[in-house]
Amino acid sequence: MSKQVQQMFASIAPAYDRTNSVLSLGIHHIWRKKTVQVSGAKTGMSVLDCATGTGDLALEFKKTVGPAGQVIGTDFCPEMMETAPAKSEAKQLHVQFEVADAMNLPYPDHTFDISSISFGIRNVDDPSIALKEMARVVKPGGKVMILEFGQPKGFMGILYDWYSRHIIPFIGGLLTGNKEAYQYLPRTAAQFPCREEFLTLMKNTGMYSEASYQELTFGIAFLYKGVVR
Repeated sequence: MSKQVQQMFASIAPAYDRTNSVLSLGIHHIWRKKTVQVSGAKTGMSVLDCATGTGDLALEFKKTVGPAGQVIGTDFCPEMMETAPAKSEAKQLHVQFEVADAMNLPYPDHTFDISSISFGIRNVDDPSIALKEMARVVKPGGKVMILEFGQPKGFMGILYDWYSRHIIPFIGGLLTGNKEAYQYLPRTAAQFPCREEFLTLMKNTGMYSEASYQELTFGIAFLYKGVVR
């Protein structure tokens, strides 16, 4: 991942959780719960959460896999994970956090039952490489879960576009001191492939026997599921 993107995330890391909750009205927590539910995670499973950030999705998985299961959260930006261990300890949910790039994961083939990434796939230099890597480290028949922003259609699309262009940069800048980051993030979401276009990316890797998606909150977010060959 580019040094510029890494520095951007490092600059907003201290206020990242609060800003996300304000901008999404807390809905992002519901989306993460849905991701765990659709993944089919069960007690004792092993999960790798890429671009884990402050660890919210990793912790959500840990609630489900329990003490007998293992969850590792990775991020290419160490500053983003600084608060994650304390959150893990406060919730009494043991998650291991490690620095790693989603395009070059330091784990053997077929290690995990599930791999996941939330709101991070659009920020990697080559999403196809990350999709291959996330599948490589998952056992055959296991799941790769991708939660990402998309482009709503119709009136919701018009409303969300206005919100993304004006409100998100204003509030994001106010809370983090980095307005440019909250101009960049909605812009990448607006340009990133979604729906069938993203499924094509997944299928073209040759790593998935099945790939599907569902829209969340009128298409503001999308949840993609791939079954590893």
